[in-house]
Amino acid sequence: MVLKRIAIIKTIMGKIIKARRIKQGLSQEDLAGICEVDRSYISQLERGLNEPSVSKLFELCEGLNMKPSDFIKLVEIEYEKQKSD
Repeated sequence: MVLKRIAIIKTIMGKIIKARRIKQGLSQEDLAGICEVDRSYISQLERGLNEPSVSKLFELCEGLNMKPSDFIKLVEIEYEKQKSD
């Protein structure tokens, strides 16, 4: 059950990162450059294969022009929606 929850949260985080990146008009390469990571790391995040550390989450949110607390709130809202489905 815990592993399933983690997988769901990672998937939700990835979808939010991708949606926000696209909304900002950024490529994966652009966001990777802003966050000083490899493009493949952004790809892994967006596909839910990896999750950022707290410090990296702050960098990602800065690159995506949003507060980390707003990002977490979006994850929470989507997670609650999926739990109730």
